This record gives sequence, C-alpha cells and structure tokens, in this order.
Amino acid sequence: MSLAYDSDIAPVAALMADRARAAMLTALLDGRPLAAGELARVAGVSPQTASAHLGKLLDGGLVSVVAQGRHRYYRLAGDEVAAVIEALSRISPDVEVRGLRQSRLARRLHTARTCYDHLAGEAGVALFAALVDGGMIEPDGGRPVGTGVPYATTEKGEHRFEEIGLDVPALRRGRRRFAGACLDWTERRPHLNGALGAALTGRLIELGWFERGRERRALTVTEDGLRGLADSFGCVLTAH
Repeated sequence: MSLAYDSDIAPVAALMADRARAAMLTALLDGRPLAAGELARVAGVSPQTASAHLGKLLDGGLVSVVAQGRHRYYRLAGDEVAAVIEALSRISPDVEVRGLRQSRLARRLHTARTCYDHLAGEAGVALFAALVDGGMIEPDGGRPVGTGVPYATTEKGEHRFEEIGLDVPALRRGRRRFAGACLDWTERRPHLNGALGAALTGRLIELGWFERGRERRALTVTEDGLRGLADSFGCVLTAH
C-alpha cells in the first residue's frame, strides 16, 4: 500500500491533542521559558502529571529545557513549533469567553501580543502592512506579496531598522530564516516573523514602545510607541 503523505504527522498531532499539553504549548507561545510548576498551574494538573506531559513533549521534540542551577525551564523547541500552533489556532473554534476578565484578555491578545518571539495581533499586521506599503521590506526574488514566502529588506528598510538600533547584516548572517510572513490567527492577515521579526519585536519592547502585561503574550502599545511607529515606519495605531 502506497503512502498518501510524505511525513508521519500522527505522533506530533497526538502530542498536541491532549488538552493539558495543548495548554502548556499555548502558554509557551509567549517565547519566554516557564518552570514545570507554572505550566502545571496553566494546564490545571498536578506537578507529577505536568512532569509526565513535559517528558512526552521533550521526547517528541516540541519543547526544549534549560537548566539554571537546580531549576529547569521549558520553552518551545523553535519558531517552527510556534507556527504550527498558530496554524492550528486559525482552524480551531474559539474558546468560550466566560466573564469580564476573559473578555478583556481576549481583547488585549487581539490588539497586540507576541507570537513566540515576534509581534502579532492588530499591531503586528498593521506593522507588516506599513513595512510593505512603505517599501521597507519586499518578497525576496520578486515573488507575490503573501505568506509562506521569504522577505528581504530594501535599502530604505535597512536604514530605518538601523536607525532604531537593529544590526540587519548580522541578522542576515544568522542560521535562522531572515524574514517571512505568517497568517495571524486572529486577524487572518500576515505579520512579520523570522529573525528580523523577532529582533524588531525585542527592540520595540526595549525602546518602551510596547510593554508586556501581567498576562503572558499580551502587549500594550505606549504613547512613545504610537509616535515612534508612526515616525519610523508610517504605522498608525490607536491606543486601547
């Protein structure tokens, strides 16, 4: 019997199909490492059960672990894993919102959040559109604008990124894909990913243009950010 597929996706799909493991993976979309105890609370399971789940995720290559002294912290194994989780989010039903707190968090995540290590939500797609429309990034090799294709910076873009403190040539020399676009799961429009997207997001937070909220992944644009994004990239956002 001939196979109808090139990759065996069943084991990975089975790992993500468990609700507790899915909750852990979603929490790690923040990009920052979490301890097993924190992931246990997120998933609503005991520490022993969380450890068993994390062992399976480690064996499956979906998470990695960083040891600091006696403590172990877990993070997604890479941006490819984050992209899979985001893709699944786009075809999955929304979680039923119960209560004002959940409603407010959902609104904040829609407005601005991190997708692993790059900017997503309304702010992410607006910034990507501004970079493309402003002639600062373009599809590499003259391909059509869209998701799933590599992007390159233009001379104008290099100058703008360097003005805010990014070393674009160093990012280009790295092992990670330089820049691309992935479809945002809440906006259904592309936002910037890759080494450039990660470095740009980190720099925007360093500059105080975005601030991390108490909830993981949620970001808030500041007054400095509204001005800076408009002046540097022609990206006009509204404060929420």
